[in-house]
Order: sequence, then C-alpha cells, then structure tokens
Amino acid sequence: MKKHILLILVLMSLCVTGIVGLQLFWNYQNYRTTTRTFDHDINEALNNAVVRETDQRREQIVTRFKGWLADTSLIIITADHNNRDSATVFYTQDAHPKFKEDKKRRSQFGLTDFKEKLDHITPRAKSFMINHFGDRILKRDLKEGVVYHYTQMLGDSLEKVFNASKMNPCALDKLFRQELAARNIYEAFSLDPQNTAGVYLTKKVNTNFRKPYKNDFVYAGIENPGTYFFKEMKWAIVTSLLLVIITVGCFTYTVRTLLSQHKLAELKDAFINNMTHELNTPIASIKITAEALKTLNHSLQTQSEYLDMISYQSDKLQDLTGQILNTGRLNKNSIDRWTEVNLNELVAVAINDLKPQAESTGATINYKPSNAVPSIYGDIISLRNVVVNLIDNALKYATGRPAIAIEVKVSSKYAVINVSDNGIGIPIGFHGQVFERFFRVPQGNLHDVKGFGLGLSYVKAVIRQHQGEVAVRDNDPSGAVFTIRLPLR
Repeated sequence: MKKHILLILVLMSLCVTGIVGLQLFWNYQNYRTTTRTFDHDINEALNNAVVRETDQRREQIVTRFKGWLADTSLIIITADHNNRDSATVFYTQDAHPKFKEDKKRRSQFGLTDFKEKLDHITPRAKSFMINHFGDRILKRDLKEGVVYHYTQMLGDSLEKVFNASKMNPCALDKLFRQELAARNIYEAFSLDPQNTAGVYLTKKVNTNFRKPYKNDFVYAGIENPGTYFFKEMKWAIVTSLLLVIITVGCFTYTVRTLLSQHKLAELKDAFINNMTHELNTPIASIKITAEALKTLNHSLQTQSEYLDMISYQSDKLQDLTGQILNTGRLNKNSIDRWTEVNLNELVAVAINDLKPQAESTGATINYKPSNAVPSIYGDIISLRNVVVNLIDNALKYATGRPAIAIEVKVSSKYAVINVSDNGIGIPIGFHGQVFERFFRVPQGNLHDVKGFGLGLSYVKAVIRQHQGEVAVRDNDPSGAVFTIRLPLR
C-alpha cells in the first residue's frame, strides 16, 4: 500500500513538474516574442518619425524656395515658345546678379504638363511653374541630398538653408509619440538619453539630409517597457498562473486525499484489531464461565460469583458496542426530532447517569450550573451522550482520585460547557487529532484504558451538527479542559 502511494505521488510530482516547466518555457518564449515585437515596433516608429520630421523640414525649404521664386526683387521669370518644338520654355535669372558675367546667364526648362503656348509670362503660368518646380523638381533633389544652382542666388540661398537644416527635437518627439501610440505603446521615452542604465534603447537613425555622407544620429530610450510587456502578456500570464494554481491545487488535494485515505486505512486496521481484542476478551470470559457453570456442580455462592462475572463482562460488551452504535446512530439523527433543551438540566442528568462509576472510583464532581437558563435547540439524547462521554473520559484517565469540575455559562449568543479534570492530560501536539475518528493518543505499550478512539470524534460530530464548537486545552497543573460552545435558541 505504501509503495503504491509513493509511486503514485512520484508520478504525479513528475506530471506537475512537467506542466509547470512547460508553462514557464511557454511564458519565456512568449516573453521573447513580445520583446522582439517591441524592439521592431519602437525602431520602426523612430524610423517613421524621422522620415516624417525630415519631410517636414524639406517642406519648409520648398516653401521658402517658392517664396524666393515668387519675389520679383530676387528672381525674374520669363517665358516664350521660340523654339523648334514651339513649346513654352520658362527662364529664371537673378534680379541682381552677383557677378557681371551673370547678367545674361539664365536657366531654362520646359514643363511637359504645361500645354499653353506663351510669348510672355502670365501670373497663372508663373504660379504653375513655381509649384511644379518646388513640389517636383526641388523635392526630388532634396530627397537625393543634392542642391543645384539654378541661379547663383537660388543656389547660394538653398545651399545655406539646406546645410543649416537640423533635426527638430520637439517635432520629432511629437511624431515619435504618435508612431508609438499607433502601435499601442504608451511608455515614457527620451531622445538621446544621457543616462542609459535600465533604459530600453532603439537603434540610431540618421537625420541629416546628406546621408550617408554626413551623420546626425538620433536614438530613443524607452524608460519602462515592463508595463508594455505585462500588458501584452497579461492574459497569457493569468492563464498560465491559473493553470499552474489549478494543477498544484489538484495535486495538493490528491496528495492530501491519498494520505488521508492511507491514514484512515491504518486507523481502521488498528480499530479492527483493537475491537477484535476488546470484544474477544469479555466473550471468552463469558464462554468459559458459562461452561464452568454447566459442567461443574457449584455451590450457590460460587454460582452467584460466576453469574456476577458474566454480568460484568456483559456490561463491558454493552459499553463497547454502545460506542459503535452511537457513532452510527449520529448519521441517522434527524433535525425533525430536535427539541428545546435546558443545558443545566441535561448536564445534571448526565452526571447522575455516571453516578455509580463516580462512586466506585471515589471521584468528586463539582457542578456549577448557569444562573441564566441556557436554552438551546437540539437532540437531547445525542447532547447527553456528549457530556457522558466527556465525564467518562475524565473518570477513565484520572491519576489518583478523580476530580472533575463542570461549569455551564451563558454569553450573548452562546451557551458554554467547560469540563475539566485532573487526569493524564493530552499533549499539545495531539489537541487537533483527538477528535478524529479511531485516533487514540499513543501510550507506548500501555493498554490500561480500553476503547476504540470513537468517543471524542462522536463528541465533535454532535457539536458540529448543532452548529457549535468543541476544543481542548491543558488544565493547570494537570489534566485537560474541554470547552463546548453551542448557539442559544
């Protein structure tokens, strides 16, 4: 039996360990996946934010460039169609050339989208030419990171603005926050953090127009990604924890059940052995005495002595079987048979039931009833058996002359019965076990007091059936005190 239980426990332990290990591994893999996703998202967010911020700066340059083209004090724009294709050609030149040789220098280009033939510039054509130049030609050049000198003034101004354009931290901060929010990331961050301890860092991104020939790197530090990780993994963690808790709970419950069943089996075996021994002794005595009466010619006095022995052994059998019957009868006890019970009177009757045993041992029973009427609702027979059991135990386990004190008290909601004795007492380590069925406090090889370990379990069962409590504590200087609390009617 023990080997089987041990084998089952080992197999169950391996299963639980495997399940917990699998959950830990799965959560670790989930964490790695979440970390990779987080790393990809924040780097992609920074890249997109830099692209958007760079586009904003290019747009600002394009806007300024358009303003220069529209300003006639800076740039002169003309048009004609005097060419072999008879298509309109636009010309740009500085209004105030920097060098004399530039007075006749001008840039010319045609626009395929412009179909109208002009021999001079018009406001509509000039606006079309400026927008086309800025939005298509200049933007393309800026993305390629180059600056063309279409005129000396335009080239110098554009070069100056182009080289001076640097990343705007405020704009990038706002754009990066938007990109993170689009990916459900709301953790705090900082651009180019000075202290990188405990900060999750992105890769560096170049913000310079002339990449990769010139570098102006920026990177971001996410201050507390743990919140993001937990948010992304919370259901996986919760599910995993629930599964682990349920598994461990089932394992614990199964182990406790197996150990309890094993313990109960041992107690039952001990009970059967004890019961066989206890019942066999009086039965053997009765049989031997009856055979003696039947086979031999005894005097009346001897016959009377033999009959007294038979009567005594019969009383022992009745007492032993009574303990077993009381336990079985308790399960069939119906609340329909409950009545109002006066505990003062019930305890007095129980004391009177054990008066012969008390007198035979020279015991003194000091009974102090309650001044108030301790009225409860319950089964009067079972409750009386409870008190009888406690008094009987006090008489059995007394050291020397038994001295028993019984007190009934009434509190606001409960009636309390205290039964104290001067017996051998109960070691504190067994206070919680003495109320278990078949349990008897180990006494080594001593068997002075006979019994099955059913009395106190019966007491506890009856009191719990009446919604009450029973407990035991040490009595000073020796013995034990049993306390019963029952709810008042």
